[in-house]
Amino acid sequence: MTGKIETRLAELGVTLPDAPAPAANYVPSVIDGDTVWVSGQISAGPDGMIKGKLGDGLDITAGAAAAKACAISLLAQVKAALGGDLDRLDRVVKLTGFVNSTPDFVDQPKVINGASDFLVEVLGDNGRHARSAVSAASLPMGVAVEIEGIFKIK
Repeated sequence: MTGKIETRLAELGVTLPDAPAPAANYVPSVIDGDTVWVSGQISAGPDGMIKGKLGDGLDITAGAAAAKACAISLLAQVKAALGGDLDRLDRVVKLTGFVNSTPDFVDQPKVINGASDFLVEVLGDNGRHARSAVSAASLPMGVAVEIEGIFKIK
């Protein structure tokens, strides 16, 4: 039986991928009490990594789409951490978003809105969260965005 969060994702035309495996010596998530800490998820979709630099070839719309892809991977990691039961997710607590951008690019929050808006669209008020959106001179493998998250579980 599909849970209510996955039903909502389906209504939005989103199917969660398998949770991406870690690329180095770390775990994808850690559960501590009623909190799941999810390692940074890079911008990648069905067609591969979403690469580029905001302010140099990528615009805010493309950056926001990359951030949404990160949010989808975050939810996939939460689902995996919870043994497949995404309905144990209570709320999003905090996101930290890193934007691969030029030194003069100042719209990092507009880029990370792609993730924030998506999570609110999926989870309603339980998707609202604290957040940081910062610039990075570069990100792993040249991706456009990386986002880590903290989630409260039931």
